[in-house]
Amino acid sequence: MAAALRGLGLLQGRVRLAATAAATSSFRRPGQRATVRGGAAATVPSAGKSYGSEAKEEEELRIRYLDDEHKGIVVLGLNRSHAKNALSKNLLKMMSKAVDALKSDKKVRTVIFRSEVPGIFCAGADLKERAKMHSSEVSSFVSKTRATINEMGGTQRLPRTIGVSLAKELIFSARIVDGEEAKSIGLISHVVEQNEAGDAAYRRALALAKEFLPQGPVAMRVAKLAINQGMEVDLVTGLAIEEACYAQTIPTKDRIEGLLAFKEKRPPRYKGE
Repeated sequence: MAAALRGLGLLQGRVRLAATAAATSSFRRPGQRATVRGGAAATVPSAGKSYGSEAKEEEELRIRYLDDEHKGIVVLGLNRSHAKNALSKNLLKMMSKAVDALKSDKKVRTVIFRSEVPGIFCAGADLKERAKMHSSEVSSFVSKTRATINEMGGTQRLPRTIGVSLAKELIFSARIVDGEEAKSIGLISHVVEQNEAGDAAYRRALALAKEFLPQGPVAMRVAKLAINQGMEVDLVTGLAIEEACYAQTIPTKDRIEGLLAFKEKRPPRYKGE
């Protein structure tokens, strides 16, 4: 269900911005708005670009390391046009390999998932491939998918995002919501007007990613940890988690650099140490 897909989550220790397709349909009409969830971007490349009916397997996931003012941002582009970017075993394997590599790359600050296919983000699981799987393979595939895309699990994550009643309504009805409704119920963070190139939401995600770059890597890592773990416990326990996370920043060089930069009235130069 498009409403429950919710994007592709966060890399441990860095921000991942997930590109999501417009919830209203698989193909975007001229002037249609693009949706952005928590930095997630609906992204449709220019119609002038050429795409083959079937991409070669090694091209199903395109990885770009940005530079200059966007240095530290990596873009992962889904490129299975013949299957509307449905998640196959091969694509999942490529995504898992890419994510594992990025986790250990200290130069990477933010990851954006986007589509390289006009008018679509991801159709979900590749059901044609799934139909050929033995029942014993399905559980393993789902487990691997959860390990790679850590915001999967609609019956658990959706109620925590939009409330139990509305989550049941959407899951039981399998209703598809458009971008405006998705924003109104808190499923996404931004809705932007589409541009002529068809990549308005990707541009918005890129702008958000750029805002994250100057911030201290250590502080962002522990803040993310505190938020993620704190949401699963009561407030008192959550505050204790926050205190423990803050304690990790105290002996770091970045904390001293932040204090010096404030005193000297200059931008801080964080190194993640």
